[in-house]
Amino acid sequence: MGPMNYFYLFVCLALFGIGDFLAVVTKARVSSVFAALLMFLFGFMSGLLPANVIDLAGLSQIAKWASAFLVFHMGTMINLRELVREWRTVLLSVIAMIATILAILACIPLVGREAAVVAIPVMKGGLIATQIITNAAMAKGLQLAAAFAALVYAIHKFVGTPIASYCGVKEAEKILKEYREGKVSLENIGTAKQAPGGGEVKKPLYVRLNLDRFYTDYFCLAVTAFFAWVSILLEQATGLSYSIWVLLLGGTVTYFEVVPPKILDRAKTSGFMSMVVFASIIPSMAGIYMKDLLVLFYQMAVIFTATLLSTYLCFYFLPLWKIVGSRNLAIGITMANMIGFPATWLVANEIAATVATNEEEKAIIMKTIMPTYVIAGFATVTTLSIVIAGVFEKFL
Repeated sequence: MGPMNYFYLFVCLALFGIGDFLAVVTKARVSSVFAALLMFLFGFMSGLLPANVIDLAGLSQIAKWASAFLVFHMGTMINLRELVREWRTVLLSVIAMIATILAILACIPLVGREAAVVAIPVMKGGLIATQIITNAAMAKGLQLAAAFAALVYAIHKFVGTPIASYCGVKEAEKILKEYREGKVSLENIGTAKQAPGGGEVKKPLYVRLNLDRFYTDYFCLAVTAFFAWVSILLEQATGLSYSIWVLLLGGTVTYFEVVPPKILDRAKTSGFMSMVVFASIIPSMAGIYMKDLLVLFYQMAVIFTATLLSTYLCFYFLPLWKIVGSRNLAIGITMANMIGFPATWLVANEIAATVATNEEEKAIIMKTIMPTYVIAGFATVTTLSIVIAGVFEKFL
């Protein structure tokens, strides 16, 4: 690494940092991802940044293995018991994903096969799904499709957040009306969301076996690397994407309490891994010209319109909303599928602050909206979208 390599590393990190700064200043109204991608796109189109800036910054090689680490980390975040308790939310989220897939596939005559394929896992996916499908497109020489996936990832939160917020406010107003009329109370809402049995929370197995102290930073990274290696071997043996295997392995070992949840947080490296994986998406912006932007924005308009129309058809006009008992909540869940955590948590907080007039009313809203929105985002963005990306990368 020479001085120019460190300079380009500084430039990349500075642009990421400016994106975060804008997100904080605007209270997340401007997405840090969107801001960073726009800055890189401008840098590439103006010639201020070389097309291989991520390579020059030394981030490309790290990103190749950081992806598997981050997916395993997400697997360790899966709480199967919570998913079971919120099974209605999970079921509606899965149906919403299927509806989105069908709607986007129907757009192939308008946007092309590659654009539709890369949009499917990203529309209701997060960073990992985007990285998987973007890298697959780049490997096939589909530069425009890769850029399209990155732009959909950058913009879909802008589309989902205001609708999730609006529908959540309408649902919260309905809940508070029932509360004020004495039809519901904080206690019965709370018990509906709690696990049966109550009592003291049982310590996980690795703590009961006195192994907690051994999960140091390096040991957590070693455990993650081991399962990443196993997932690559399983991909070679089965043909099923490593991303699916490593997600399942993470969920399995956490369910049996062999490793601690959020293992990269414990290793104090989740932020670094996320940054590196995000950096791997940036090269898809290089080589894009003004004429390409017109095509990309047209494709996005078609894809987002089809997604929203399918959402309202399935969960407002058709009786599928009855799964969760409310049209507003059903639409809110499908939009939470787009934005993911922590945006779902922030939106739920904003809804409570907007509608509630006292702390008890705020607590009621948080106990109804918060678990639903968070699980909705987790079910698709954190988990299902990775599986979908692992499947659809084979169709490019």
